[in-house]
This record gives sequence, structure tokens and C-alpha cells, in this order.
Amino acid sequence: MKSSVVKRSIVIDGHKTSVSLEDPFWTDLKKIAHTQQVTLSELVTKIDGTREQSNLSSAIRLFVLHHYEDKRMDVAKAHPSAMAAERKTLKRPRFFCRLRSNENRTP
Repeated sequence: MKSSVVKRSIVIDGHKTSVSLEDPFWTDLKKIAHTQQVTLSELVTKIDGTREQSNLSSAIRLFVLHHYEDKRMDVAKAHPSAMAAERKTLKRPRFFCRLRSNENRTP
């Protein structure tokens, strides 16, 4: 099975390094940089300077995730009725439900 993680080179503060990311995270990171009108290197340098994780690839994934969570919360504040309707139609994946039910079990 081929891995969906791809190693990519990037320059951070003038130093070349590599990160291992899946295509969707890389694509969204580039979109965020474009939206913020900064280069990809500038955005990754910012993430690197503020990260709490020891792994840069993980920090980038969390940055992308938090970016879209924040955008979703902004939409929810502006249009609460739309978000309530969306919540009713969304279903959690089965594996998530199984994980949650396993957490409630006592050993």
C-alpha cells in the first residue's frame, strides 16, 4: 500500500528543511498562505516559531485544522441557524462512535 504522506522541502528562516504531509494538508496550507498574502515559507516560519509540538509536520496539520475550525466558528457566530441545521444533518463516523462507547466502559 502506497503511503499518502509526501516529503516536501521548504525554507524556514533561510534554512532548507523537509516536512512530511498528506496532499490535502499541503494544498490547504498553500491556500491559507495565499489568502493571508504571505509566501508558503513565511507561513511555515510563523508556524515553526509558535508551535507547541516537537514535530513540524504535526504542527502544520494542527495549524490547518485550527484555521478551518476558526473559520467555521466565525460562520456559526454570523449564522447560528445555519449551523444548527448543519448539526442535525451531520452524522459522526462509525469508528468515532465506537471509540466514544469504548471510553465509557470500565475495565
